[in-house]
Amino acid sequence: MSKTKKPAKKAAPAAKDGAIAPALYDVLSAPMITEKATLVSQHNQVMFRVPLSATKPDIKRAVEALFKVTVTAVNTSITKGKVKRFRGLPGRRSDVKKAIVTLAEGQSIDVTTGL
Repeated sequence: MSKTKKPAKKAAPAAKDGAIAPALYDVLSAPMITEKATLVSQHNQVMFRVPLSATKPDIKRAVEALFKVTVTAVNTSITKGKVKRFRGLPGRRSDVKKAIVTLAEGQSIDVTTGL
C-alpha cells in the first residue's frame, strides 16, 4: 500500500501594478467579533473567519495587502461542525476555520469599519 501525496494548493495571486488582487478578498470571509476576539485584541491580534482551503501564507498576504499592516504570525484553528436537532430532525453545522493574526508592534486594524 503506497501513500500518495495530496496536490499542492494554489496560492492566492499576487497584486500587479500596485493594485489589490480580487482573490485576496475571498481569503478573509469576515472578522470575528466575540468575547475571545476582544480579549486577544489586547495582545495586538485580530480574528478572522476564513475558508477551509485558506493557507497561512494566503491569510498573511491578504491581511497585509488589504489593511496595509505588517503581520508577524498567523495561527489557524478548525472547528468541526456538530450534529444538532432542529424541529426534531437532525441537521449538521458546517465546519469553520478561524485565523488569529498577530500584528507588528504599534499597528492595529479597526474591524468595525470594514473594507
